Amino acid sequence: MPIELREVWKEFDTKVKALDIVNLDIAGGEFVSIVGPSGCGKSTLLRIVAGLLAPSGGACVRATNARAAFVFQDAALLPWRSVLRNAELLMELEGYAAPDRRQRAEKAMQLVGLSGFADAYPHQLSGGMRMRLSLARAMALQPDLLLLDEPLAAVDELTRDTLQEELQQLWRKLNFTALLVTHNVHEAVYLSTRIAVMSPRPGRIEKVINVPFAFPRAPELRATAEFAALTGQVSALLRHHAVGGAE
Repeated sequence: MPIELREVWKEFDTKVKALDIVNLDIAGGEFVSIVGPSGCGKSTLLRIVAGLLAPSGGACVRATNARAAFVFQDAALLPWRSVLRNAELLMELEGYAAPDRRQRAEKAMQLVGLSGFADAYPHQLSGGMRMRLSLARAMALQPDLLLLDEPLAAVDELTRDTLQEELQQLWRKLNFTALLVTHNVHEAVYLSTRIAVMSPRPGRIEKVINVPFAFPRAPELRATAEFAALTGQVSALLRHHAVGGAE
């Protein structure tokens, strides 16, 4: 599902300008990451794309009938509901019939490796498994657009690498458009077709970098000189704009 951001800016009631003029085109089926310093408006931009927040000016254009799902940094699971019932939650809120909810939730749980845990509860899951459940809950909606707000930030490095690989597989298998906010440059390079680098607040897109590595991307890619060179390029841009924004 394509997305067009045209002259988007956002100022809150506190007179804090979160976003400057933002222009970005995302083609259907792309995986685009947004990186930038803390407080630059990355999450604000993601919420505007999701339709959870209205811009102060400009427009976000995407298909009105497209299904979108949001995955947050916190898995935000309901502790009194089983794994299966948590996976069904978004469908339940949207009025899906119970048999359809169960079928789609079970399929989504299978996709993320949670088969056999339907009757468990969130407190019985590891951090990585809780994030898989959060992904399953989103995948059960069969979204055209998946919006990810630092979903892997709270897990350890090894689990994070594994979840990145699984997220890449889901994206390739299900062919949704993905927009990821992350502070982790390695994550952005490993997952993305393109990376949008933002300035300090008020955030604007300083540069969009194409990621040249072919899919599927093996874990060994992270150890190559080419991968290190690109992560170094993105990190240098972030440092440059952070210093420039502080002057």
